[in-house]
This record gives sequence, C-alpha cells and structure tokens, in this order.
Amino acid sequence: MTSPVPLAEAIAAHVHDGDTVALEGFTHLIPFAAAHEIARQGRRHLTLVRMTPDLIYDQLIGLGCADEIVFSYGGNPGVGSLHRLRDAVENHWPHRLVVHEHSHAGLANAYSAGAARLPFAVLRGYRGTDLEEQTDIISRVTCPFTGEELAAVKAVNPDVSVIHAQLADREGNVMLWGITGVQREAVLAAKRAIVTVEEVVDEFPERTGAVILPNWVLSAVSVVPNGAWPSYAAGYSVRDNDFYQQWDAISRDRDAFLAWAAENDLKETSDV
Repeated sequence: MTSPVPLAEAIAAHVHDGDTVALEGFTHLIPFAAAHEIARQGRRHLTLVRMTPDLIYDQLIGLGCADEIVFSYGGNPGVGSLHRLRDAVENHWPHRLVVHEHSHAGLANAYSAGAARLPFAVLRGYRGTDLEEQTDIISRVTCPFTGEELAAVKAVNPDVSVIHAQLADREGNVMLWGITGVQREAVLAAKRAIVTVEEVVDEFPERTGAVILPNWVLSAVSVVPNGAWPSYAAGYSVRDNDFYQQWDAISRDRDAFLAWAAENDLKETSDV
C-alpha cells in the first residue's frame, strides 16, 4: 500500500457486514468520518469494540449498524449519558444490543494480547466487581509460579481497525501524536487496518512521543482533513465542545436523532 485511496473505496473494500470493528482514538483522533462512511454504506450486524464508545458509537448504534459492543466506560465525556446506547440496551431500539463491558485496563490488555497474537492477557483487576459474571470475555487464572489468582481477559482481534492520524508519507507510513490511546495495539491486533489522515507529507517531522505505523501493517490510507471532528487532532483542530453538548439533546429523542441522521445523509431507511 503506497497511494491513498478515497475513504468510500477503503470502507467498501475492508469493512463487511458481520465484522468485528474497532474505531479507536481516546478523546483525540476519533475517526468520525470513517464511522459515518460505514453507516452510509449500510453496514449491519457489526460487533463494535472501543475503549470509550463516545458519540461515534452512539451514532452507529442508533443507526442500527451494531449487534454487539465491547467497551469500557460508556458516556458522553463531560456531558452525560449516551442516549442511543442506553435506548438500545433498555428498549431494544432500533434493535437488541449485546453488551460486553470491560474496565479500561482490561480492554487495553485485551488489545495488547491481540497485537501479540496471544489468546488472553492477565492483570490484577476486576476485584470487587461483578463484570466477570456478566460476560464470557473475563475470567480468572492461577499463576503457575506464585499461585496468585489473576484476572484474564480474552484477546481482541478485530476484523478491521480504523483510526485517524495526523500524517502519512509518500510510502504509506502513518504518524500520530498527542493522546495516542490504544491505536497502535488496535491496528496490530486487527486483520485489516484503515487510517484516515489530515495530510500527506514528503517526510515526517521529528516529534518526541510520536507513534509511527509502517505501511506493511496497514490495508488502506485515506486523506480526510478534519476527519476526527467533533473530536480533535492535535496540531490541526480543537475539540468541538458545543457539538458534544448539543448531542445530548439530539440523541435523547428518537425523532431528533433521526432528523439529525437524515440531515447528514446517514439515515438507513430500511430498518431504522
């Protein structure tokens, strides 16, 4: 992979009905444009994986794209609830949603195990919670060396991971910086990976703490300036806090949500 491709072409080629899809980016660099393209192409029966569902999964769940979700902390950051997620769980609208909840540390370790092609990861966690009783992706193992009981989390290996980054170079390598979350692990754990970027440059700048993903772990790169809106891309855009606040009213009411979806060419009329 060396040449960028249009986003619609990348989604059509690499995201399929029934896939397990991880759209990662922690507060920052959330790949909203790619998520909207997934919705516009009418993908269904997805299992969505993400550290924090944020607005991006609230939208995909409300649009009927997801059957299951694997996540850690579901909320509209700094605002309140995710009403489309809540409506799906409580009222099965637009249909039933199967929920698998992790802690942040548990899901991060599950991605790391997936990236290392191991079947599970171990950590000291989940004590005092009942999460392992609610899902089959958390269990317990005994350390063969010390006898200590540890939490075990099933590895996450998405069919496709999608992230947003600041830069790609002419060879198709990708560079991101700022709050980098688990994008690297999500890409390395996946069978396929799509990256949207702000721009293509001849040579990456020197930047302490940056993450560089080589082209041989990526399936497609698409140039989508401002592709993380309403989240942000350090050095390119700031978070649209007004939209995050407006989303509370939009998502709280089904008719308001459907009107928003129609205005943005996201409404799939067949089953929503």
